[in-house]
Amino acid sequence: MNTNKTAVPNTTVTRNVNDLDQKTENIYESLVIIAKRANQISNNIKEELHGKLAEFASSNDNLEEIFENREQIEISKHYERMPKPSLIAIDEFLNDKVYHRNPAKEESNKA
Repeated sequence: MNTNKTAVPNTTVTRNVNDLDQKTENIYESLVIIAKRANQISNNIKEELHGKLAEFASSNDNLEEIFENREQIEISKHYERMPKPSLIAIDEFLNDKVYHRNPAKEESNKA
C-alpha cells in the first residue's frame, strides 16, 4: 500500500467539524469511522515496515553493523516522513474513499 500518491498533508490541519459530520449526521460516529480506518492504515504500514526491516535482521548483530546500516536508516526515515494514519483516514473519509455502514441505523429504517 503506497499512500504517498495521495495529496495528504504531513502536518496538522485545522478542520471544520461540520465537514466531518455531514456524511453520518453524527460527529461521534464519523470520528469512530475515521479512528477505525486510521488503525487499519497504521497496522498496514507497520506490517510493511517490519517486512522491509526484517530483510536486515541477522542472528549475529554487532554494534558496527547496527550503526553502519544506511539502507535501514533510510527506510525508517521514509516511513517517518509519511503522513500520519489519522490524516490519511480523514482525507479518505472526506473524499468518500471509506466504506462504512451502521447496522443499527439500517434496522431502525426497516421498522
